[in-house]
Amino acid sequence: MQRTRYLTGGRGLGRLLGLLLALVTVIGATGTAALASPARKDPLPIRLPVAASPADTVAAMQPSWNLGNTFDAIPDVTSWGNDVPTKSLFDALKAQGYRSVRIPVTWTDHQSATAPYTIDAAWMTSVRKAVDLALNDGLYVVLNVHHDSWQWIADMPTDHDGVLARFKATWTQIAGTFRDHPRKLLFEGNNEPQFNNTTEAQGIAYNAELNSAFRTVVRQSGGNNATRLLFLPTLGCTPSQARMEPLAAQLKSMNDPGLAATVHYYGYYPFSVNIAGGTRFDATSQQDMTDAFTRIRTLFVSQGIPTYLGEYGLLGYPDSNHPSRVEQGEALKYYEMLGHSARTAGATTALWDAGSWNYFNRTTLRWSDPGLGAAIRSSWTTRSGTASSDRVYLAKAGAITAKTLTLNPNGTTFRGLWQGGTQLLPGRDYTLSGNQLTLTASALTRLAGDRAYGTNATIQARFSAGVPWSIHVTSYDPPVLADTHGNTTDGLSIPTRFRGDQLATLESRYADGSAAGNTSWTPYQEFNGAFSPDYPNNAITLLPAYLNALTDGAQVTLTFHFWSGTTVTYRVTKNGGTVTGTVA
Repeated sequence: MQRTRYLTGGRGLGRLLGLLLALVTVIGATGTAALASPARKDPLPIRLPVAASPADTVAAMQPSWNLGNTFDAIPDVTSWGNDVPTKSLFDALKAQGYRSVRIPVTWTDHQSATAPYTIDAAWMTSVRKAVDLALNDGLYVVLNVHHDSWQWIADMPTDHDGVLARFKATWTQIAGTFRDHPRKLLFEGNNEPQFNNTTEAQGIAYNAELNSAFRTVVRQSGGNNATRLLFLPTLGCTPSQARMEPLAAQLKSMNDPGLAATVHYYGYYPFSVNIAGGTRFDATSQQDMTDAFTRIRTLFVSQGIPTYLGEYGLLGYPDSNHPSRVEQGEALKYYEMLGHSARTAGATTALWDAGSWNYFNRTTLRWSDPGLGAAIRSSWTTRSGTASSDRVYLAKAGAITAKTLTLNPNGTTFRGLWQGGTQLLPGRDYTLSGNQLTLTASALTRLAGDRAYGTNATIQARFSAGVPWSIHVTSYDPPVLADTHGNTTDGLSIPTRFRGDQLATLESRYADGSAAGNTSWTPYQEFNGAFSPDYPNNAITLLPAYLNALTDGAQVTLTFHFWSGTTVTYRVTKNGGTVTGTVA
């Protein structure tokens, strides 16, 4: 996956609207890996066990983690804000329960662009050091060719022989360097293969040709590469039926037991980036996930093809450098179901982690969001109960009344509500009818306290398994926006008093009802792509990409949707390089 430091997905995120994921019961490894060659100057000192079969190997790799935006960064390891990985990082990942790491590598800027396509010795050495650190920690390691997929491999339709020669030369050097490494090191041929100006059928054919070349080059390099497990991707690493079926057929035709499939999954695209009204992990998003993992199970796993979900996550969450595109509770429901879906499908999952602003902080060696980390870890082995929302909004302008949420036990049993160490009393503080959980007016009055704007109290719904579900009791009043003048298309800052509420999405239309903005196929614009809340500075910013796409002189009606259910209407007009905003 190409992701810059800010997780903007520099090359067309739209192609990722459905990918994939899976997970599997961890199986104890057996057997003994070959020792490093005596000729090596830095032999690996420990005898690493390997699983008895490809399926056992992939199972033993669960769960997996990506060292993203590091060796795949362009042009160097630290270019996208991360440091060179250390032993402490791999130690911490192992302590968190990870059994394997994927180390994406972009070779382009460290390789001659003409024959014999020599890879810089210093670069190869730095990659090998990272691989050895992880292996010596007892982790499985997946090594690949990453952003090269779009940097030069995508030119295969117009430079077939040149690209094929460079691809073979690249893997010849990688395979030669690591031929005597333990079989806990695995290779992945190409990340998210793509080809310029091709039909679907042509792209599938080019991908198959590279998969075949990758396998041949590695096998012919000898040593442990003769039996090393290799991951072959679908076109784009997409888990669609049209792309998975050809790979399944190719894997079977190769008659090589040391092969497995790899795909990615980032969820239903509108939800993954919060566009087109995709604010919730709703029935559509859930069905997209169910369908993807059903295909993984049916087309790969049940056919004896081990499957590695080499990347999974959400394209727009988490990112601590920006306001959250995806509401936290909705994201937690996504990760909870993903873990379950992967285990059901029998696939191994690798979390895409772009760095310390993403999931696992590589400086503190702790989860950036401990609650999210706990939910992800729990999903590896069990289900957790959730609810229709993780917030109860109480309007300060009116009297407090009872509020109802729908519980989703997900096969668990509801055990009660707690505020810290204090259990709330059924009947007095809440009632339960089926899965309808109602918080009483008296309990909410007590929890709201002085009713300051924002979260007044947090309670937890606890279930018989998994992590508790947090419910944030939140006081608010409808947000208030103000007029603004003298702005340019470099950005419009709308003065906003949020008053305890949070922004969910923006609906943008011209007078005739058509969509207005840089996303023309839907009036609901992309969060952090067209607009972004600035809570510390009491503003909502309309971003340049959105403003520059507006028609000169045409008034645009904006409807801001907030998580309390409140909507606020605003009007914007662009004239040349200036923009004016007025309260509707």
